[in-house]
Amino acid sequence: MLRDPGPDLHALKLSRSLIVALDTPSLAEANALASRVADSADALKIGLELFVAEGGDAVRTLARVRPVFLDLKLHDIPETVDRAVARVAALGASLLTVHASGGPAMLERAAARAEKEATGLRIVAVTVLTSLDRADLDAMGVARSLEEQTLALAKMARAAGVSAFVCSPREVRALREVLGADALLITPGVRPAGENLGDQKRTDTPEGAIAAGADAVVVGRPIRDVADPRAAAERIKSSLS
Repeated sequence: MLRDPGPDLHALKLSRSLIVALDTPSLAEANALASRVADSADALKIGLELFVAEGGDAVRTLARVRPVFLDLKLHDIPETVDRAVARVAALGASLLTVHASGGPAMLERAAARAEKEATGLRIVAVTVLTSLDRADLDAMGVARSLEEQTLALAKMARAAGVSAFVCSPREVRALREVLGADALLITPGVRPAGENLGDQKRTDTPEGAIAAGADAVVVGRPIRDVADPRAAAERIKSSLS
Protein backbone atom coordinates (compact mmCIF):
# COMPACT_ATOMS: atom_id res chain seq x y z
CA MET A 1 0.00 0.00 0.00
CA LEU A 2 1.25 3.48 -0.82
CA ARG A 3 1.92 5.77 2.08
CA ASP A 4 -0.29 8.86 2.21
CA PRO A 5 2.10 11.81 1.76
CA GLY A 6 -0.27 14.12 3.63
CA PRO A 7 -2.11 17.25 2.55
CA ASP A 8 0.90 19.55 2.20
CA LEU A 9 3.35 17.89 -0.17
CA HIS A 10 5.39 21.05 -0.53
CA ALA A 11 6.35 21.37 3.14
CA LEU A 12 9.25 19.05 2.44
CA LYS A 13 11.86 18.90 5.17
CA LEU A 14 14.69 16.53 4.43
CA SER A 15 16.98 15.15 7.12
CA ARG A 16 18.78 11.80 6.91
CA SER A 17 16.52 11.23 3.95
CA LEU A 18 16.34 8.82 1.05
CA ILE A 19 15.31 10.07 -2.38
CA VAL A 20 14.65 7.16 -4.73
CA ALA A 21 15.40 7.83 -8.39
CA LEU A 22 12.64 6.54 -10.66
CA ASP A 23 14.86 6.29 -13.73
CA THR A 24 12.44 4.29 -15.84
CA PRO A 25 11.25 4.71 -19.45
CA SER A 26 7.53 4.83 -18.64
CA LEU A 27 5.13 6.10 -16.00
CA ALA A 28 3.70 2.61 -15.56
CA GLU A 29 7.13 1.30 -14.57
CA ALA A 30 7.78 4.32 -12.37
CA ASN A 31 4.45 3.80 -10.59
CA ALA A 32 5.25 0.15 -10.01
CA LEU A 33 8.63 1.01 -8.51
CA ALA A 34 7.18 3.86 -6.45
CA SER A 35 4.59 1.55 -4.93
CA ARG A 36 7.34 -0.79 -3.78
CA VAL A 37 9.61 1.83 -2.22
CA ALA A 38 7.11 4.40 -0.92
CA ASP A 39 7.36 3.27 2.70
CA SER A 40 11.11 3.96 2.74
CA ALA A 41 11.38 6.90 0.33
CA ASP A 42 11.17 10.46 1.62
CA ALA A 43 10.88 11.73 -1.95
CA LEU A 44 10.85 10.39 -5.51
CA LYS A 45 13.19 11.68 -8.21
CA ILE A 46 11.96 12.15 -11.75
CA GLY A 47 14.84 12.59 -14.19
CA LEU A 48 15.17 13.37 -17.86
CA GLU A 49 14.31 9.91 -19.19
CA LEU A 50 10.94 9.70 -17.47
CA PHE A 51 10.09 13.38 -17.95
CA VAL A 52 10.83 13.28 -21.66
CA ALA A 53 8.70 10.16 -22.01
CA GLU A 54 5.73 11.20 -19.90
CA GLY A 55 5.98 14.96 -19.28
CA GLY A 56 3.94 16.67 -16.61
CA ASP A 57 1.73 13.62 -16.07
CA ALA A 58 4.65 11.92 -14.34
CA VAL A 59 5.00 14.76 -11.84
CA ARG A 60 1.28 15.11 -11.16
CA THR A 61 0.83 11.36 -10.69
CA LEU A 62 3.88 10.64 -8.55
CA ALA A 63 3.39 13.72 -6.37
CA ARG A 64 0.31 11.93 -5.03
CA VAL A 65 2.62 9.18 -3.77
CA ARG A 66 5.56 11.09 -2.31
CA PRO A 67 7.04 14.57 -2.82
CA VAL A 68 8.73 14.90 -6.21
CA PHE A 69 12.33 15.94 -6.81
CA LEU A 70 12.26 16.96 -10.48
CA ASP A 71 15.83 16.61 -11.71
CA LEU A 72 15.87 18.48 -15.03
CA LYS A 73 19.12 20.43 -14.44
CA LEU A 74 17.85 23.47 -16.31
CA HIS A 75 20.59 25.53 -17.96
CA ASP A 76 19.42 28.22 -20.36
CA ILE A 77 18.97 31.97 -20.67
CA PRO A 78 17.27 33.56 -17.63
CA GLU A 79 13.93 34.23 -19.34
CA THR A 80 13.56 30.65 -20.54
CA VAL A 81 14.40 29.20 -17.12
CA ASP A 82 12.07 31.68 -15.40
CA ARG A 83 9.14 30.54 -17.52
CA ALA A 84 10.02 26.85 -17.10
CA VAL A 85 10.11 27.22 -13.32
CA ALA A 86 6.58 28.63 -13.40
CA ARG A 87 5.35 25.58 -15.31
CA VAL A 88 7.10 23.19 -12.92
CA ALA A 89 5.55 24.94 -9.92
CA ALA A 90 2.10 24.38 -11.42
CA LEU A 91 2.82 20.65 -11.80
CA GLY A 92 3.29 20.12 -8.08
CA ALA A 93 7.00 19.34 -7.79
CA SER A 94 8.69 20.09 -4.48
CA LEU A 95 12.28 20.39 -5.71
CA LEU A 96 13.68 21.39 -9.11
CA THR A 97 17.33 21.28 -10.18
CA VAL A 98 19.09 23.94 -12.23
CA HIS A 99 22.77 24.07 -13.15
CA ALA A 100 24.66 26.56 -10.98
CA SER A 101 26.91 27.12 -13.98
CA GLY A 102 23.98 28.87 -15.66
CA GLY A 103 25.16 31.99 -13.85
CA PRO A 104 23.86 34.53 -11.33
CA ALA A 105 21.11 36.04 -13.47
CA MET A 106 19.62 32.66 -14.33
CA LEU A 107 19.79 31.53 -10.71
CA GLU A 108 18.22 34.73 -9.43
CA ARG A 109 15.34 34.48 -11.88
CA ALA A 110 14.74 30.82 -11.03
CA ALA A 111 14.71 31.43 -7.26
CA ALA A 112 12.53 34.53 -7.58
CA ARG A 113 10.02 32.77 -9.84
CA ALA A 114 9.73 29.81 -7.48
CA GLU A 115 9.04 32.19 -4.59
CA LYS A 116 6.54 34.20 -6.62
CA GLU A 117 4.56 31.10 -7.60
CA ALA A 118 4.15 30.35 -3.86
CA THR A 119 3.60 26.60 -4.26
CA GLY A 120 6.54 25.68 -2.04
CA LEU A 121 8.76 24.69 -4.97
CA ARG A 122 12.42 24.94 -4.00
CA ILE A 123 15.22 25.52 -6.48
CA VAL A 124 18.23 23.21 -6.14
CA ALA A 125 21.56 24.27 -7.67
CA VAL A 126 23.67 21.47 -9.16
CA THR A 127 27.35 22.20 -8.58
CA VAL A 128 29.75 19.69 -10.22
CA LEU A 129 28.26 16.48 -11.60
CA THR A 130 29.28 13.33 -9.74
CA SER A 131 30.33 11.75 -13.06
CA LEU A 132 33.13 14.31 -13.50
CA ASP A 133 36.69 14.10 -12.23
CA ARG A 134 39.87 16.18 -12.46
CA ALA A 135 40.54 15.11 -16.03
CA ASP A 136 37.06 16.22 -17.08
CA LEU A 137 37.55 19.67 -15.53
CA ASP A 138 40.87 19.97 -17.36
CA ALA A 139 39.14 19.14 -20.64
CA MET A 140 36.54 21.82 -19.88
CA GLY A 141 39.19 24.43 -19.18
CA VAL A 142 38.41 24.66 -15.45
CA ALA A 143 41.61 25.33 -13.49
CA ARG A 144 40.08 25.08 -10.02
CA SER A 145 40.16 21.83 -8.08
CA LEU A 146 36.93 19.85 -7.83
CA GLU A 147 36.32 21.15 -4.32
CA GLU A 148 37.14 24.73 -5.25
CA GLN A 149 34.82 24.63 -8.26
CA THR A 150 32.03 23.11 -6.21
CA LEU A 151 32.39 25.75 -3.50
CA ALA A 152 32.59 28.61 -6.00
CA LEU A 153 29.41 27.53 -7.78
CA ALA A 154 27.56 26.94 -4.51
CA LYS A 155 28.53 30.34 -3.09
CA MET A 156 27.44 32.04 -6.31
CA ALA A 157 24.09 30.24 -6.18
CA ARG A 158 23.64 31.11 -2.51
CA ALA A 159 24.27 34.79 -3.27
CA ALA A 160 21.60 34.54 -5.99
CA GLY A 161 18.99 33.37 -3.50
CA VAL A 162 19.29 29.58 -3.79
CA SER A 163 19.41 27.59 -0.54
CA ALA A 164 19.52 23.96 -1.76
CA PHE A 165 22.41 22.29 -3.52
CA VAL A 166 23.47 19.05 -5.21
CA CYS A 167 27.06 17.97 -4.69
CA SER A 168 29.07 14.77 -4.47
CA PRO A 169 29.70 13.15 -1.08
CA ARG A 170 33.35 14.15 -1.48
CA GLU A 171 32.53 17.87 -1.23
CA VAL A 172 29.55 17.86 1.11
CA ARG A 173 31.59 18.44 4.28
CA ALA A 174 33.27 21.53 2.82
CA LEU A 175 29.93 22.90 1.59
CA ARG A 176 28.35 22.39 4.98
CA GLU A 177 31.14 24.35 6.64
CA VAL A 178 30.78 27.24 4.19
CA LEU A 179 27.00 27.33 3.70
CA GLY A 180 25.90 26.56 7.24
CA ALA A 181 23.29 24.37 8.85
CA ASP A 182 20.31 25.84 6.99
CA ALA A 183 21.52 24.84 3.51
CA LEU A 184 19.85 21.77 2.05
CA LEU A 185 22.57 19.44 0.73
CA ILE A 186 21.61 16.53 -1.53
CA THR A 187 24.13 13.93 -2.67
CA PRO A 188 23.43 11.77 -5.73
CA GLY A 189 25.38 8.81 -7.02
CA VAL A 190 25.86 7.14 -3.64
CA ARG A 191 26.36 3.39 -3.60
CA PRO A 192 26.02 0.84 -0.78
CA ALA A 193 29.34 -0.80 0.07
CA GLY A 194 30.40 -3.30 -2.59
CA GLU A 195 28.07 -1.96 -5.30
CA ASN A 196 29.22 -1.27 -8.87
CA LEU A 197 29.97 2.45 -9.25
CA GLY A 198 28.80 2.58 -12.87
CA ASP A 199 29.54 6.05 -14.31
CA GLN A 200 29.94 7.67 -10.90
CA LYS A 201 33.44 8.95 -10.13
CA ARG A 202 33.07 10.85 -6.84
CA THR A 203 30.91 8.72 -4.59
CA ASP A 204 30.51 7.24 -1.12
CA THR A 205 28.12 5.01 0.77
CA PRO A 206 24.73 6.47 1.80
CA GLU A 207 25.67 6.45 5.47
CA GLY A 208 29.04 8.01 4.65
CA ALA A 209 27.35 10.88 2.80
CA ILE A 210 24.99 11.54 5.72
CA ALA A 211 27.86 11.40 8.22
CA ALA A 212 29.73 13.98 6.13
CA GLY A 213 26.80 16.39 6.39
CA ALA A 214 24.33 15.60 3.64
CA ASP A 215 20.62 16.01 4.34
CA ALA A 216 19.52 13.52 1.69
CA VAL A 217 20.97 10.91 -0.63
CA VAL A 218 19.67 10.02 -4.08
CA VAL A 219 19.80 6.32 -4.94
CA GLY A 220 18.75 4.83 -8.26
CA ARG A 221 20.29 1.72 -9.75
CA PRO A 222 21.06 -0.07 -6.42
CA ILE A 223 17.29 -0.01 -5.79
CA ARG A 224 15.82 -0.10 -9.28
CA ASP A 225 17.97 -2.89 -10.68
CA VAL A 226 17.68 -5.52 -7.93
CA ALA A 227 15.22 -8.36 -7.50
CA ASP A 228 13.61 -6.79 -4.42
CA PRO A 229 13.59 -2.97 -4.62
CA ARG A 230 11.48 -2.72 -1.46
CA ALA A 231 14.04 -4.56 0.64
CA ALA A 232 16.92 -2.60 -0.90
CA ALA A 233 15.23 0.71 -0.13
CA GLU A 234 14.49 -0.41 3.42
CA ARG A 235 18.13 -1.38 4.01
CA ILE A 236 19.42 1.94 2.71
CA LYS A 237 16.88 3.97 4.68
CA SER A 238 17.77 2.07 7.87
CA SER A 239 21.47 2.80 7.31
CA LEU A 240 20.77 6.55 7.42
CA SER A 241 19.34 6.60 10.94
